Amino acid sequence: MRYGDTLAVDGLSLTVERGTITAVLGPNGAGKTTTLETCEGYRRPQGGTVRVLGLDPVRQRAELLPRIGVMLQSGGAWSGARADEMLRHFARLHAQPQDVGLLMERLALHECGRTPYRRLSGGQQQRLGLALALVGRPELVFVDEPTAGMDPQIRRAVWELLEELRADGVTVVLTTHYLEEAERLADRVHILDRGRLVASGTPLELTRGGTVATIRIVVTQPFPAGAPDELVRALGAGTELTVLDPLSLQLSGPADSNTLATVAAWCARHDVLPESLSLGQRNLEDVFLELTGRESLS
Repeated sequence: MRYGDTLAVDGLSLTVERGTITAVLGPNGAGKTTTLETCEGYRRPQGGTVRVLGLDPVRQRAELLPRIGVMLQSGGAWSGARADEMLRHFARLHAQPQDVGLLMERLALHECGRTPYRRLSGGQQQRLGLALALVGRPELVFVDEPTAGMDPQIRRAVWELLEELRADGVTVVLTTHYLEEAERLADRVHILDRGRLVASGTPLELTRGGTVATIRIVVTQPFPAGAPDELVRALGAGTELTVLDPLSLQLSGPADSNTLATVAAWCARHDVLPESLSLGQRNLEDVFLELTGRESLS
C-alpha cells in the first residue's frame, strides 16, 4: 500500500490463527492502521492478497461484515446519540446480538447510558466502541487501542473480557501502545516497522533472548571510582554496563546461578549498600525498542 511517495505497507506477510489474541505492534507510521483497515475491507490492497475468514474483504464484504466486529480508535459514532440507544440500534442490526444490558454492565456503561456520545469521557467512548464491536457476537474482532483513557480497574475488566472471548473461540486482533497489555494478553505478537514485519512470535519467544538478563542496582551513595568497571569484569564476557545516574546502574548480559552471588561479593568489597537490586529478563518494550529504535507511544 502506497500513499504518494510513501510506501506504507511493504511486502507484508503474516497470519493470525483462529481462537487467539494476536497483537500487531509498531511505532507510529509503521503501517498498522493501513494493514488492519485493509483486512477490515476499508481499503483495497494495491498488491498482494488478503483473506479474512477465508473471504476477500473487498469483493465479499457483504458476507464478511456479519462475522466480524471492529473497534475503531475514534469515530464511528453519532455525537448526539445516547450511549444506550446507539448500542441497542447496533444490536438490532444483528441476527443474534448479545444482551445489551449485560454488556453495558460488564463494561461499566450502565451509569452513562443516557449520556450523549459527545459528553462521554475518552475512556467511556472507548468502552462504548468495544461494546459496539462485540454486540453482534463476531467470530473475529479487531480492537484498536481498547483501553486508552481507562482507569486501571476498568482496564483489567476489559482484559478479562478479551480473554473470555478467546476462551469462547473468538479471534481477537489487537493494536495497542501499551506494550505490557500486549505482553499480558497476546498469544502471538507481530511487530511492524516501516511497513515490514520485523519480528513475530509468542511474547516468551520474543523476550526470552537466550539467557540474557537485566540487573539494576540503586545505591545510597555514589559508586566508588572504578567499581562499576570491576563489576563488569567480574561478571565476565558479554556483560554490558550503563551508568544511569550517580546512584544507579544497569547491567545486561548472561545470567546464571552465580550472577547474584558475584554482585553481592562486589558490593561487600566496595562497601556498596544497595537501596534496591532487581534481576529480570527483558520485556516486550525492550524488544520493541531494539527492533524499531523508537518508542511506541504516540
